[in-house]
Amino acid sequence: MDAFKYIFSWVLWPGLFAICMAVTAYGFVNDHPVLFFNFAYVFLIISLFFLEQWMPHEREWLKPDGQNIASILHTLSSKGTVQSLLIFGGAIGLADMIGTVRDEGYGLWPRDWPMAAQVALGVVAAEFALYWAHRIAHEIEFFWRFHAIHHSVTKLWFLNTGRFHFVDSLVSIVLGMAVLLALGAPIEVIKWLSAVTAFIGMLTHCNVEMRFGPLNWIFNTPGLHRWHHSKDLSEGNRNYGENIMLWDQLFGTYYNADYRPPVDIGIKEHMPARFMHQIAWPFLSHVSRKKIAPEYEPIPFEREPDSVFNFIFNRKDAKTRRD
Repeated sequence: MDAFKYIFSWVLWPGLFAICMAVTAYGFVNDHPVLFFNFAYVFLIISLFFLEQWMPHEREWLKPDGQNIASILHTLSSKGTVQSLLIFGGAIGLADMIGTVRDEGYGLWPRDWPMAAQVALGVVAAEFALYWAHRIAHEIEFFWRFHAIHHSVTKLWFLNTGRFHFVDSLVSIVLGMAVLLALGAPIEVIKWLSAVTAFIGMLTHCNVEMRFGPLNWIFNTPGLHRWHHSKDLSEGNRNYGENIMLWDQLFGTYYNADYRPPVDIGIKEHMPARFMHQIAWPFLSHVSRKKIAPEYEPIPFEREPDSVFNFIFNRKDAKTRRD
């Protein structure tokens, strides 16, 4: 890597994130937050598309994987449908209860704080629920059936950002919003959280050579998220944070080794290639899966020995054996 690209790699992540946040803030100030958020999001998509070609983190990930259509359809079905229903449908129905920052409000929320401080608090509070929703999706088999759709990709790039089963997205969004609603956060904070999550999510999955330094201790960066997509559970069942790494630090799941993350990512189990089969997959029995994909062979669900859920499931298995 030449000197210019090396220097550029240090400023890319904070620079792109700052630009997107500044454009969105301009929209809030001028009462057009959704419009300017979309401007920022399109700018980020276009920027990452060209950057991935110019300075990719892994050249192997530039090769087609045959999943572009499926990933786009998952994005539309999960992020599009779920967020539209919850934010534009649910928030309109709950508008009287949520209110704006200028309203009296309810709960414990400090509405007299500067908006930047309220947004930071909102990210930290919602992240607690997002962290546990994500961790549960990895450590409890029922929820993993849905989350495996996201992890079935064999390369990371910006198009994978929204590749989630709609049930997986629904659980995360409901839990994240529930925390803010319970605390009495105003609608502006909820909108800002959605924007922050969208920008960091897109950056997190990009295949661009970037360097992060101390930012890795605070934010969920591409460098950290590449470990999370490892097939090795000692690396993959780590870094659950959606936007920030605070709860990973506190609960012992932060991981950032001093060697390069694996290029061979994905899952060990079978995942069909077609979108409709992927949507149906979590609901199907082994027999039904075999009919769709004759090459399918069930494998035992893996959970790490130090999983916090082992105590619960080991007791359940022991009781079953006694009965």
